[in-house]
Order: sequence, then C-alpha cells, then structure tokens
Amino acid sequence: MKNNKVLDIYKLTVQKAVKLFVFIVFLLSSVQGFSQVSATIDSTSIQIGEEIRYKIQLEADSTQVVVFPEGQTFTPLEVIQSYTTDTTKNSNKLGLIKEYALTQFDSGHYTIPRQKITIGNQVYYTDSLKIEVRDVVVDTTKQKMYEIKPLVDVDASFMNWKKWIWWLLIPLVLIGLILLFVFQRKKRKEFKKDELPAYERALLALKRIDESDLLEQDSHKEYYSQLSDTARKYIDEEVYDHAMESTTDELIAKLDEEIKTGTLNLDKHTIEELKTVLKTADMAKFAKSKPDVGTAKADRNVIERVINETKEAIPEPTEEELLADEEYRKEVARKKQKRKIIFGSIAGVAIVMATLLIFILFKGYHVVKDTLLGHPTKELAETEWISSAYGSPAVTISTPKVLIRNNFQLTEEQKQILKGNETFVYGSLLGSFHISVSTIQYNQDTEVDLNKIVEGVVGGFESQGAKNISVKDEEYETLRGAKGVKVFGSFSVMNPITKKEQKSDYLMLNFAENGGFQQIIVAFDKEDRYAKEVAQRIINSVELKNAE
Repeated sequence: MKNNKVLDIYKLTVQKAVKLFVFIVFLLSSVQGFSQVSATIDSTSIQIGEEIRYKIQLEADSTQVVVFPEGQTFTPLEVIQSYTTDTTKNSNKLGLIKEYALTQFDSGHYTIPRQKITIGNQVYYTDSLKIEVRDVVVDTTKQKMYEIKPLVDVDASFMNWKKWIWWLLIPLVLIGLILLFVFQRKKRKEFKKDELPAYERALLALKRIDESDLLEQDSHKEYYSQLSDTARKYIDEEVYDHAMESTTDELIAKLDEEIKTGTLNLDKHTIEELKTVLKTADMAKFAKSKPDVGTAKADRNVIERVINETKEAIPEPTEEELLADEEYRKEVARKKQKRKIIFGSIAGVAIVMATLLIFILFKGYHVVKDTLLGHPTKELAETEWISSAYGSPAVTISTPKVLIRNNFQLTEEQKQILKGNETFVYGSLLGSFHISVSTIQYNQDTEVDLNKIVEGVVGGFESQGAKNISVKDEEYETLRGAKGVKVFGSFSVMNPITKKEQKSDYLMLNFAENGGFQQIIVAFDKEDRYAKEVAQRIINSVELKNAE
C-alpha cells in the first residue's frame, strides 16, 4: 500500500517536470521564432587579399527598428564593403539579410568577433567565427625570379604633364591676342559709325527700321519706339539737347519757340506732322495701339521728311562756330587717342604680367628670372657642349667651354722623372665655377699611390686660399672601366669679384692609367642652383682614351 502511494507521487512529479520542460521549450522556441539572429561566412579558409562574405540573417517584427554593425567592428579583418540590406516580408514579420565583404592581408589564423545587433529594445550577439588566411604559394619552377632592379634617377624638376601645359598656354595666349585685336577692330568700326554726322546717322537708322520687318512681325511697339527715337535723337543733337527726355508736348512747344525766335526756320505744318507721329508712337508704346501698316509706313516717311526739312531749316554755322567746332573735334579726338594709348598700354602690361605670372607659377620664379635676366651657370648648362681630349695620357671630357692650356716650366729635377705635365683650365678655384684637367706622364714605369693623392688635396687647396676644407673619398669607375679614386667635399674661399666669403663644393677624379697620372677637378659655388647639375654632367663624361 505504501509502495503504491510512493509510486503515485513519483509519477505525479515526473508529469509536472515534463510539463515544465515542455513549457520552457515552447517559451524559448516562441522567443527564438520571434527574433532569431544567425551569422555565416562563405569560406573558412582564404588566400591573402581574398574576399569573405559575412552574412547576418534575422527575423523581426515589422514595427521594430533593427541596427546592424557599422564601421571596423570586424577587426582584425577589414571591411571592404557593406552591402544594402535585403528585406523579405512574411505576414507581419520581416526577414532581413545583411552582407559584408571582409579581407585580411597577413597570413595566419583569425577570429571574427561577435557582432552586436539591436532589434527594438533587445540586443543580440552573433557567434564568433574562425578563419584561416593562407600565403600565396609561388612555384619557382614556373614563375621566374628576378633580382631587384636598382634605383633609377628621374628628372622630377618639370613633369611631362606640365610640358603639355606650355604647349596649350602658347596657343591660348595667341588666341587671346587675336580676340583682343578683333574686339578692338570691332570697337573702332563702331566708333567710326558713331563719328558719322547726325543727319547721316538718322537716315541710316531709318534704313535699318525698313530692313527690320517689325511690321510684318506685328511689333508695332518696337517699330514706333525706334521711329520716335530716331527723330528725337536727331533733334536732340541739332536743335534741342533735351529732346530725348522731354514729353511730346514739351518737345513741340520748344520747337515752336525756336521757330518764333528765328533760330529754326521750319514750317508750322511740318511741326504738326511730327506731333501727330510722336502722339501715335506714344499710343503704340504705352496704350498698345496698333495702327495699320499703311499708316505706319506713312509715319515713317513723315519722320524722314521732318529730318530733311529740319536739316534745311537749321542756319549755316558761322566761321567762328565752325572753327570752335573743329577745335572741339580735335580735342575730343586727342582725348580718345590718349585713352586708347593708355588702355592699350595697360592691356599690354597686363598681358605681359599675366604671362610672367603663369610662367612663374609653372616654371618657378628663379627659372623665369634667370631666363630673362641671364645667369652664367644656366648659360653654361644650355650652351652647346664640346667633347675633347686633353693631355697625355689623354683624358676625354665634355665641357660647356673649351679648356685653356696652362704651361708649366718643369724643373731639372722634375724633367728627370716626368716626360710632361699639362694642365687645362676654365675659371678659377676662387670663382663661381672652375674646371681643370691635369695629366702627368712619367719617363719610366712608376706606381702611383692614389690614396696619397687624397692626402695632398687639402694642401693643394690651401695654397690657393681655401679653408675649412672637408675631404671624403670613394672608389670610382668610368663607364668604360677605368678605375680611380673620387674625392669630394667642400671648402670656403674669398671670392675676388663679390668680395664675400663663398662656400664651394668640389668633385675630383684621380686615375693612374697608361703609365701616367690624370686628375679632373670641378669646383663650384654651393649656392648656385645650376652648378651641381653642370658639375655632375662634366664628371659623368670623363673617360680615359685608352680605357677598355
């Protein structure tokens, strides 16, 4: 009996536990079904630089706001691109898919960290994922290996695209000058047109009205406006200088007054005709009146007749008036000529300044200044260079100027050792630029210790007034294989021309070839912006004639 009760209690406990477990599973599944987040990758192993597609999938209520990871949250991997979220709708639920392109440029094993996704007020995290980034294996039996190429000097002083600018700039300047010439010519034509007498300009204006076809275009307002202005301008210049701004009644009243005073010998009927046409023009301009074509053409003839009769009615000017008018015209012409000269000069200066500014902008201030004003070393660089052989054993060298021979008288002791001693120079060691080539030939085979030559450099320079001498040396070989010692450094000298202390650099090549000794020295002002390039070009050209 007791055992049955225990069994019943055990069964009841198990049933409750099962129900509780089912309830928990149902609760979790309902929550997970409401908003489930998962993350996957398309590959767990890639080569360096390859792309991984990282995909986040979730399902959420359509009313909830979803926030995906942004920025470099995938470190140590780099985000190449973040793609647009793909959305699908299922009743009141939204299925969202967000993809990222990731990569890594170092080999090794990496872990993509957990990513945070916010759905409404809930925060979810994806699982971390491990990937392998492999090295790219190179098959040296198929892919040849090459030595690293040496550095190559590139002339970066003026890039190729800038040279194209110069080719474009010159035509643009020429086009600008041509346009300026055409514009000035057009202005001159207009000026000559304005110089026509008032009567001729009035008839020319009427001719233009006839050719305008304004009546055929039903432009009565413009037609009468031009007709009225033609008459008013002529009267303004010849009779009454306020005709343009006067009303029709004011203008007619003024003309009547001129007739009464005898200043204007014009028929009263002509004034009435002018008044009628001006009134019609006012109606066309301000009241949008449209007289018929016949009336409009008749009014045009009235204006021409008024102009002709007014010209006849104006008294001939006296000799004094003519002289005054001529003097006035000359004065006006002189002023206009003066203005033209001033404006032309200003335009010329402006063009020159603009051209200089453009050249300075692209070439540099010093280049433009040295090109215009001249620079001794720049001229050396741009002149035609001379290649020649000097001394014995011969040294071939390219220089901007021919080197001048310096004859040295050998002592008796030197004659016992040497066959000859020749030196060829340009400039002075104390000046801005100096070149010297010295050759010594021995009577018998003599071994020259080039290292001892280096030790004697300081003494040689000091004997000519140099001080603060620095000396460096290194082995040197010409393109044809002649081996020697290159000595270089700097020193200070008192320049005899500028009377100022000058800091100079020098390059010296020393060879012991063909039973003799050869020495080449190039020294130059350290502040000279062209000298170093010229010196290096000279040194690079040095060859011993019999060197193989």
